[in-house]
Amino acid sequence: MSVAEKLPAESWLAEHRAELTGYCYRMLGSPFDAEDAVQETLVRAWRGYDRFEGRSSLRSWLYRIATNVCLDARKAADRRARPMDLAPPSAAGEPLGPPLPEAWVEPIPDDRLDPADLVVSRETISLAFVAALQRLTPPQRAVLILRDVLCLRAREVAEALDTTVASVNSSLQRARAVMAEREVTAAEPYSPTDPVQRDLLARYVDAFARYDVDALIALMHEDITMTMPPFSWWLRGRDQMRQALLGSDGSCRRARWLPTVANGLPAFGQYRADDQGGEYRPFALQVLEVASGRILATTTFLDAERLFPLFALPPSLDA
Repeated sequence: MSVAEKLPAESWLAEHRAELTGYCYRMLGSPFDAEDAVQETLVRAWRGYDRFEGRSSLRSWLYRIATNVCLDARKAADRRARPMDLAPPSAAGEPLGPPLPEAWVEPIPDDRLDPADLVVSRETISLAFVAALQRLTPPQRAVLILRDVLCLRAREVAEALDTTVASVNSSLQRARAVMAEREVTAAEPYSPTDPVQRDLLARYVDAFARYDVDALIALMHEDITMTMPPFSWWLRGRDQMRQALLGSDGSCRRARWLPTVANGLPAFGQYRADDQGGEYRPFALQVLEVASGRILATTTFLDAERLFPLFALPPSLDA
């Protein structure tokens, strides 16, 4: 097949980019790794399109390629996690310890994902769910995502993974058992039009801007967790949060916040004033999980230099 003949196929394949991104992100736990995997998948599919014989659906064929790409990627990297997956909670005032880059599940902007995927399977793109997936073996992870998240039939999954239906069903049973043990707490999906959520987030940002610790604690769930990748240090509970906030240098005071959305959850780009006070510079991307009108978890990603461009957040704000 000539290049000219392949051009329509290239457009057709590109239509699957968002759906493949969601799949690769769940497999790999990083939007950057997922983007690389999707690009490699589409390149391989384009190069091999003339050999696609149509014995399976185009979708199954693409997932087969994407799965192989992701499995190859996992051979070269450790499994990603969240801090609470690796260690018990810290105590307020304890040292953060050394940073562990590329160890953590990273956030992904909603606009990189298939809108239909966000509507139907929003909870399966959450940080907690993606982290739980990382506890599975890569083949089990692929089976669970393809069957339970993307709702492919067992025969389609067997075709995508080049295995048997019996093997797919066996892997799915084991994967479901492991996921059941993880007890993933489901946060409420973010709804910008929900007046309760809007009020909660507005009060949270206002309390942080004034650094009103009592007001902040009043907005938090009793068992709130706070993590700060790339550090393994993390906290659980309002008492620990209060101690940490009171013991802070107060550098969050007068910070500026720009709203965004990550993993179907409310998020904010946090900016802090530079030493000269001339402009505000990126500090962190904070992702919130809310439930029953309270903050259930905060994840503060300190790798602002990489994440802000991904979320289309400006590199600075005027004072």
